[in-house]
Amino acid sequence: MDPTSSSLSDESMAHSSTGKVHWLDRYFGVSRRGSSLRTEILAGVATFLASMYIIVVNPAILSDAGIPFSAALSATVLISFMSSLAMGLYARNPILVAPGMGMNALFTYTLVQGAGLSWEVALGCVFWSGVMFATLAMFNVRKAIIEAIPPSLRYAITCGIGLFITFIGFKNAGFIVGSEATLVTLGSFDPALATFFIGMMATAILVILRFNGALILGIALTTLLATPMGRLWGGDVVVEWSGLAAWPDFGAVMQVDIWGALKVAYLPFIFVMLFTNFFDALSCFMALSESADLKDKDGNPRNLKRSMTVDAFASMIAAPLGTSAAQTFIESGAGVAQGGRTGLVAVVIALLFLPFLFLSPLLSLVPSIATAPALVLVGLFMLAPISKIEWSKFEEAFPAFLAIILMPLTYSITLGIAFGFLSFVMIKICTGRLQDIRPAMWVSAALSVVMLVTTQ
Repeated sequence: MDPTSSSLSDESMAHSSTGKVHWLDRYFGVSRRGSSLRTEILAGVATFLASMYIIVVNPAILSDAGIPFSAALSATVLISFMSSLAMGLYARNPILVAPGMGMNALFTYTLVQGAGLSWEVALGCVFWSGVMFATLAMFNVRKAIIEAIPPSLRYAITCGIGLFITFIGFKNAGFIVGSEATLVTLGSFDPALATFFIGMMATAILVILRFNGALILGIALTTLLATPMGRLWGGDVVVEWSGLAAWPDFGAVMQVDIWGALKVAYLPFIFVMLFTNFFDALSCFMALSESADLKDKDGNPRNLKRSMTVDAFASMIAAPLGTSAAQTFIESGAGVAQGGRTGLVAVVIALLFLPFLFLSPLLSLVPSIATAPALVLVGLFMLAPISKIEWSKFEEAFPAFLAIILMPLTYSITLGIAFGFLSFVMIKICTGRLQDIRPAMWVSAALSVVMLVTTQ
């Protein structure tokens, strides 16, 4: 959509005698950036539809860590509302901030299930990673950190997390199961597996046809397909009605164990969450600024320091609310593609999240085989940076390859990152290229060794 479309029809509204409308236009600079109030609102709706799957998927993943689904859902909605509102009002950028895919998988399957932390202590690790992120954001040291980690490893970590999330999706659906002979194999072709496969293909087709909200439509369709299970054909009942609405569940609020997370053994986990969140945020801001020309006079992403600060404090606040770290969503590109250019987009997104605070009984209808197709597709989306890795340079490609492949094979995001960092440093040492290893990379490798020694 042309960002200037409807600008003529909205210009009179924006500058009418209605003070509120005029104030919105002036505060967010809507007209100045070549947009209109109508375009900004529609852009907010587009981003919300592209990302609202997180309302269901995040609680589904966190419930595997022991956090009650309804409590995780309330926390997801609250942090999405608060952080997106702050992004709109303070940073004035058209960007959604919500609990991130990858961060929730790291929280559940690495910290809780893998390392044996309680979910309260794992939330404490989320909190401290947010504190460190906020410190980095306030002191504006992003340049030194960016230069320390090679681009190939940054891209690899995103790709590896994508493969890991896809593996989780297949596992949750029973599509991939354990096998003594081959470690993993295809599950039995029963009604559940057939339902998942049909739902996955339908979701993929919706994405290919560019339907707004393709993932959430796929979740809804798969839930409908799963409804007859245990009723009309074999298997257990997986879709059960428990009501339409209820008061929010704040059972996970302030359950974070801040001091219990302050152990040397947990430092690598905190660092990995910090690293992942920091670079995801920075990559998102840079990608969106390029695609929509959201730049300042120096050519840098617009209001980058404020945006990073919002992202950092969102991560820190997420833990006391009872969810894994919040981060910027690349799905914000859906709204940017619709012409959204200002913080008003983020405000609209925030307001659209709020009603779901009261719909946990309805959303608890969604079974794991209905969220699994979304996980598979999100994993695919996260593999996009793989083409940016310089595969012809073996010294860059090998550490990246290890990071990518070891995340799903070891069922651990942190192990993939650790071996990626260690192999990079060892290659540089053995080839006499010590000058390529920045101080932050030495620290990363040292923390990787600590993690390997203390968690095995």
